[in-house]
Amino acid sequence: MFGTRRVVQACFLALVLVGVFALQANCERWCPFGGVEAIYTFAVEGNMLCSLGVSNFFILGGVLLATLLVRRAFCGYLCPIGAISEWLRRAAQRCGVREFRVSAPWDRALSLFKYAVLVVVLVLTYRAGELVFRAFDPCYALLSRHGEDITFWAYAVSGAIVVSSLVVMMPFCRWACPLAAVLNVFARFGVTGIQRDEQRCHDCGQCARKCPMQIPVDGVQRVTASRCIACFECVTACPSSRSRPAALRWGPWVPRGRRWPQGVLVTILLLCTFSAVAASYLIPIPSFWMRHGELPRQVETVQLRIEDVTCRGRANLLVYFLQRDDLFAVRGGWQLAAWPGPGWSEVHVTFDPAQTDVDAIRQAITEPYFERDTAYWRMSPFRIEGYDPLGLELE
Repeated sequence: MFGTRRVVQACFLALVLVGVFALQANCERWCPFGGVEAIYTFAVEGNMLCSLGVSNFFILGGVLLATLLVRRAFCGYLCPIGAISEWLRRAAQRCGVREFRVSAPWDRALSLFKYAVLVVVLVLTYRAGELVFRAFDPCYALLSRHGEDITFWAYAVSGAIVVSSLVVMMPFCRWACPLAAVLNVFARFGVTGIQRDEQRCHDCGQCARKCPMQIPVDGVQRVTASRCIACFECVTACPSSRSRPAALRWGPWVPRGRRWPQGVLVTILLLCTFSAVAASYLIPIPSFWMRHGELPRQVETVQLRIEDVTCRGRANLLVYFLQRDDLFAVRGGWQLAAWPGPGWSEVHVTFDPAQTDVDAIRQAITEPYFERDTAYWRMSPFRIEGYDPLGLELE
């Protein structure tokens, strides 16, 4: 059981590293906390913060479902920061560095800090309309291609986590992670957990000493603490013999139920996570939506592939060209649905065929726009796949 979790952690971390560095994937679009950060903007404006996508919502949903089923197992098995932090402490322990364990009152007090971090991050993000936490995000600093948007503070926070992890087990996960604050709310309703049989208990205290989240497992019948990451460390440490089976078991909250293997937990966790990834591809919800004017019942939709619609800001620039008021203005109401990203992006424009047509929409997107107020010609940065502004269809 001890080795199973290490294998899952290593495989998932390797998958993340391959995706980010070998496949050049955007790690932020697969971060569950990105879904938390983007909820308000998407609900109010119909679009995502830059660098995020609807995939963040699917991943968040998968992680929340897993939390309801197996509590905070995501933190103990799949979170890259949790894995790195834990491995650092294990390595330091092998080198003879003693662990610093804070007292229970201090642990409870420090645990409240992550809720403050969550509130501050969300308020500032909603006000600024961009990813404020990125400037301090240790996961982005450690698991990205280190672009110009990574600040000194992100590296400083990452360094603090690395150093503190040498003497304290998973300090960021326990006290400062804003995603952990969100998961704690759902973990309280988890349908599985660690249970202790008092009649079989040896009162040795090994389970509590082995718990990385410093939960007093030896003093409760059910481990209902929301910070439990279902790591099975306590279950592994619990002594047993032929005459006296182990006192700890993991499984659903049923009295005297049977002990479920760790493989069931891993299967549930992976199914929730990879089902969320698959759903993000099978259900193509646009990450940018904008409506201009009123649409009649009879409408048409043109599907375009447009270059340089890379983010929310560029999608807003696309809207700017569609809202022009010159010779190439789009008549009548229209609706834009887009999937911003690198390269060629999918864009759907729904319009009133009685007042405009596909050629007018293409011209509005690609033709230069003369701003009358400033007497300035603004050139369009966009290209439409298969369309030539000179009037030639490209093969």
